[in-house]
Formats: sequence, structure tokens, C-alpha cells
Amino acid sequence: MTEAPPRRRFVDISPLREPAFGRLWVGGAISGIGAQLTIVAVGLQIFDMTGSTLAVGLVGGIALIPMIIAGLWGGVLADAFDRRRVLIVSSLVAWVATLGLVALSMADTATRGSEHAIPVWPFYVVTTLATVAATISGATRAAITPRILPQHLISRAAALSGISLGVQLTLGPALAGVLVATAGFSITFAVDAVLFTAGFLGIVTLPALKPDGAAPRAGLQSLRDGLAFLRQAPNIRTSFLVDIVAMTFGRPFALLPAVAALAVGGGAITVGILTAAAALGTFLASLFSGPVAHVHRYGVAIARSIMIYGGCVALLGTVVGVMQTGWFGPVGESFGEVNVPALVIAAIAMAGTGASDEVSAIFRSTMMLTATPDAMQGRLQGIFTVVVAGGPRLGDLYVGILATAVGLWFPPLFGGLAIIALIAVIMRAQPSFRNYDARNPQP
Repeated sequence: MTEAPPRRRFVDISPLREPAFGRLWVGGAISGIGAQLTIVAVGLQIFDMTGSTLAVGLVGGIALIPMIIAGLWGGVLADAFDRRRVLIVSSLVAWVATLGLVALSMADTATRGSEHAIPVWPFYVVTTLATVAATISGATRAAITPRILPQHLISRAAALSGISLGVQLTLGPALAGVLVATAGFSITFAVDAVLFTAGFLGIVTLPALKPDGAAPRAGLQSLRDGLAFLRQAPNIRTSFLVDIVAMTFGRPFALLPAVAALAVGGGAITVGILTAAAALGTFLASLFSGPVAHVHRYGVAIARSIMIYGGCVALLGTVVGVMQTGWFGPVGESFGEVNVPALVIAAIAMAGTGASDEVSAIFRSTMMLTATPDAMQGRLQGIFTVVVAGGPRLGDLYVGILATAVGLWFPPLFGGLAIIALIAVIMRAQPSFRNYDARNPQP
């Protein structure tokens, strides 16, 4: 009989004791800080060149369709070829793209104001190339995890990934701001190129990860086979669906500038506090993820965490609605004009969204990694990339339309309640997901 793992409160670092995963995780965390640094620095660079918020927004807009294609195709490549080799090639392409940003930034500095000043479109080309490479790397990296870890450690690995992401999202943007202000854009991008080496060392030291058995031929038929498998995998399919529900109706980030200006007050500082609160929630949920080892009913755990997420989003909407009544006095863009109680409650709500989303992500990721056959891991990770990319953008569209048509408070309040109701309906309609037991993983 297998001895039950000891109960713990904090995150279980046992996966890091597996040499291949430990090196991959540490390298990914360090290089991920550089990647987040570059995401922020690119936006600052383009705004510095154009003075246009639209031009900055086009960085993500132009890269969206290529990113979706890369996610699907990258999953096909990860199943057809040695995953270590796919990860090496895609990572090198991302590194070359970063070096391209260094060169473009230096050229912009040298030619700014002259008739030979470089246009902005090369930055779009290079950042799109970096996004495509990073998307393929991400799908492949996730598909590697069940090959280098025993099954009982995968949920702990998912929790560690949350810690890594929290560190990246916290340190990367902060480092970008400091470096851009003190050293300039070229040095900032060069720092990313240097940090990349840590991630690359974690990749090149991986063992060969060739497909088990007969490898599928890379092509459209392989992608069709992945989609066909998903149609026959109700639990994984439902995990995608509940994530889309949460991201479509519960993405408040696009509202935060208006919330800070019109409802809570405090301007840019308030936006920073609320954004950081969500990241802190993610980090704390990962840090205190020890109990996940003793949870087996993943479907129930996912549903409950997403319902809590919906409640936190609705709380934010309630705060905004109450503040917009004007009963608690005027607020303004200066941080001296912030309503402190409202800011505290809103920050708690945002921290709750980060924590509950991370709990859901741990169980959804573990379900997919343990219930999906290895031969399908890459393609399923690729499809999941499309879900992750599409859901937040649908959410931004949802809040933008309803905030304009009804009011700033309506999208989060209605969306949070809609999440709770829709998850309840999905759980009732999908008994296999409701009864999912991690001790007998079924797709």
C-alpha cells in the first residue's frame, strides 16, 4: 500500500528535487522575468516613438491570430518530434527576436528625429515573431512535464508554476520600469537576452523526449486527430469551458483605469495597487497550496474555486456601484482623493480573484496533464493556448460594451453572478466532470 503523503500547509517543493524539472523550473522562472520585462518595455518603446495608445495596443492585436495558429501548430510539433528539440528551436527563435529588439532600439536612438528614423512596423514584426516562438515553447514545455515527473507530483508542479508566474509578473514589469528610466530601452532588452540563458540551460540539459511509439505526422490531419480526441474527452473539454466562462464574464482589468478615475479614485496608483493585489492572490494561493495533494475530486474543486472567483468579481462590481452613487463623497485622479475603505475592499476582491483563479488553474492543469495520453499532450496544450488567448479578449470586449451601454458597475456585478449560475448549470449537466476522481484520471 502506498503511504499517504504528509499533510502540509505550504507549497510542496518535491518536484524541484527531480533534476530535470528543477532545472527547467528555475530556468523558466528566471527567463520568464526577462520575457515580462520585454512585454512592458516594448509598449513603452512604441509609445515613446509614437505617443499613441492605439499603437501600443496593436502589439497584442497584430500578434493574436499568429499566436493562435502557433499554439495549434506548436502542439502538433510537440507530439510529432522530440519535445526537447522543439523547445530548443522555439527558444532560440525567441532569443533572436529579443536580439532584434536590441538592434531596433539602438537604431531608433541613433536615428530619432532624422530623415532616416526607423518606422514602428519592424517592432511589430519582431514582437510577433517572439510571441509565436514563446507560444510554441509554452505548449511544448507544458507537454514535457508528465514525461519528467511521476504522476503524483504533477499537481505540486502546477502549484509551483503559479509561484513562478507570480514572481515573473511582479519582478518583470518592475524591473522594466527601473531599467527603461535609468539605462534606456536597448539595455533593457539586452538584460532579457542575458536572462534567457538561464532558461536555455534548463532546456539543453533535458533528456531526449522523443514520441512514445509511432509519432503522428505533422500536418492538418494530426490537428484534426487532436480535436477529435477532445470531442471524446468530456472532462478536459469541460475544464476548457469553465475557464472560458470565468475569463469571459470575470475579467475586470480593462475596467481598472475607469474604476480608479470615477469610482474609487487614486488614478494610476490605484490601478497599480489593484493589479498587484490580483498577482499577490495568485502567489499566496500557490504558496499555501500544500493541501492540493489531498484533494481528489478535481471537478468539484474547480467548480467551487471558479464560483468563489465569480463572487469576488461581483464584490468588485458592488463596490464600484455603491461608490458611483456619490453617497460617500467625491473622488479624483490624485491618490489623495482616493476612498480608502473602497480601495481596501476592491483590493481584497482582486486578491480573491487571483487566488481562486490559481486554485482552479492548478486542478485544471493537473487534470489535463494526467488524463491526456502522452501522444496527445502537445495538441491538447496547443488547443488550451487558444482558450487562454481567446477568453481574456472576449472578456475585454464584454466589459467594454456593457460598461459603455449600462454602467461601470454592471459588467463585474452581472458577470460575477453569471459565472456562479453558469458553473452550477455546467456541473449539473456534466456528471462525469462533477464526479471526477484524480485517483482514476479519465479525459
